Amino acid sequence: MLLCRRRRLGQWPAGAALRQCLSRLAPPAPAEADPVVRVDGNNVARLGKRKPGPRPRQLLSLPPFPAGDDPLPGRKVAPRRVTAVSWVKHYFADVSQEVVQAHFNERLVYSECSAHEVSVESIKGQKHHFKKIKHNEAMEPDMRIHLPVSVAEGKIKKRYETIPTATLHPNKDEIEYLRRLVIHRDSAILVLNKPPKVPTKGHLPVHNSMDVLAAAALSYGNEEGPKLVHRLDRESSGLLLMGRTKESFTRLHWLFTNLNLAKTTSQTWNAACEAYMQRYWALVIGTPKEREGIISAPISKVLLDDGKAERVILAHPSGIDGAQEAITAYRVMGPTINGCSWIELRPLTGRKHQLRVHCAEALGTPIVGDYKYGWFVHQRWKQNPQPDFEPFTGEPYKLRRPEGMEIQKGSALSKVPLLHLHCREMVIPNIAKFLSSTGEWHENGASWSKEKPNLLRFIAPMPAHMKISWNIMSSYLV
Repeated sequence: MLLCRRRRLGQWPAGAALRQCLSRLAPPAPAEADPVVRVDGNNVARLGKRKPGPRPRQLLSLPPFPAGDDPLPGRKVAPRRVTAVSWVKHYFADVSQEVVQAHFNERLVYSECSAHEVSVESIKGQKHHFKKIKHNEAMEPDMRIHLPVSVAEGKIKKRYETIPTATLHPNKDEIEYLRRLVIHRDSAILVLNKPPKVPTKGHLPVHNSMDVLAAAALSYGNEEGPKLVHRLDRESSGLLLMGRTKESFTRLHWLFTNLNLAKTTSQTWNAACEAYMQRYWALVIGTPKEREGIISAPISKVLLDDGKAERVILAHPSGIDGAQEAITAYRVMGPTINGCSWIELRPLTGRKHQLRVHCAEALGTPIVGDYKYGWFVHQRWKQNPQPDFEPFTGEPYKLRRPEGMEIQKGSALSKVPLLHLHCREMVIPNIAKFLSSTGEWHENGASWSKEKPNLLRFIAPMPAHMKISWNIMSSYLV
């Protein structure tokens, strides 16, 4: 009534009087909220302050966008223009496209700002120099994307496994279980997602290994079963490559051993060999001093217990103890949570226990569940948990476990965690394009396979215990 009367009379207050008049209709929120009555789960009312809202989720950093003519290997045709959503979907190929698109729709995806886009206020406030990006923005070389770790959250399915028996002849259930592990099959190779606790190579006391079971269950009509191209540790998991023919096994084994051995006179095949890559995900105790780098530390084997056991250690600088060259590229993926951090490992050489020794001895951050190379660090980690801090504000926080999620089954919060090392991504040459069914080698690819891509790319989802650790560590901060 007061405003209407003054409007008719043509009298309006000015300056502070106007703000005071308008504040009677819409008063501003007080700086300190009044105490409210809160009711807990036991129906007990208490007087206290309002609960703060949810804090931002932890950000996961993707590797820099690669430069070159084929930034997305494994596709039939190299795209001319790669958008942000295409790069995220390519990196998280095991995540549904709806989940990735939802993160862009909710404006939760960021990119690093350039130097001229950083304001003085952001520098004084020590804020992250990020900007929100849309799904259709074009990617540029060395451009980094940051998004919540929730994009890679996965549902924990009930145990649907059959433990292989200690026999040379698997039963029907074991054969069906092994065939469910197959990710890719063609005339030349087989790619499996190996579960933990299953050895890859068998010997006299070990019969239920992947090579023996695969030879009996994954021959698919061939006279000979597939052979292991490389190995994974018994406790580790992830992509396992097998050759279905003698020629494919030999050439791929050369590729994993020495790149120069696998090269031929074909430029197409050599370019595909140079694009070969393996990428592991690991949860380590602590955080490396540098966010990313390359570890070049030779390793050697030592015998223990009168030759009954062996151990891999960093070689002596003199090099007189039979040292082997070992190179690993690593990158920290996110913040430190519960004293642990997720890192990405890319082995440039293939040595036994290379990643485990480099993490434990070179970086000083052993992998969770690696009691062979990180026993003493595990003891200190369990006895003295490290305080964690929210990455945006620097305030301490605690984890909230999602309802209904079991923390046992070997996760990071269980009493005895399993090894958190997983071969997640692999890029290899499409050898079926160069090999015929009779074993004949075509230098530039067979005539009937021109439309097939030169590279194959595979991504394997994490096992159950690593998914539980990921989901717990990616929950909202409270």
